[in-house]
Amino acid sequence: MAVSAAVFLDKDGTLLEDVPYNVDPARVSLAKGAKEALAAFADRRLRVIVVSNQPGLALGLFSREDLEALERHLVDTLELHGFYYCPHHPHAGCDCRKPSPGLLLLAAREQGVDLARSWMVGDILDDVEAGRRAGCRTCLIDNGNETEWELTELRTPDAVAADLAQAAARILGE
Repeated sequence: MAVSAAVFLDKDGTLLEDVPYNVDPARVSLAKGAKEALAAFADRRLRVIVVSNQPGLALGLFSREDLEALERHLVDTLELHGFYYCPHHPHAGCDCRKPSPGLLLLAAREQGVDLARSWMVGDILDDVEAGRRAGCRTCLIDNGNETEWELTELRTPDAVAADLAQAAARILGE
């Protein structure tokens, strides 16, 4: 039975500065507002779960071991409740690559998350669509990373924020 609410976060451009294919823990840095947002979510005892497309794995740009080392680093240092990723090629047609909701559905099933009480936050409309398809409310970080702006019912966010701290304030109703 799903009892917990969660905030699902995209990794690159939302939680972390967007450095393409970076899986080196020494080179990651938090995106603007992330530290404040994580503290606010922790104060409210919300689960924070990363859901991320990681095509660099399929493209051979880094190894699974490298990605898992980054996962351990982020989960431990940021006290995340989970880290789920799609390892497939962008054109693989899998169920887990956003905008498909597979990662969110898997995380919800494994962690007892009530998707209707949860939020998906990301920096592109594929993140928004994945969240809406999963049944979450959604927030778009409008930091310039979305370039297509093809708005449909599934790609229209419930909220828009300049950074993750502002998204947290909207999510938490502050």
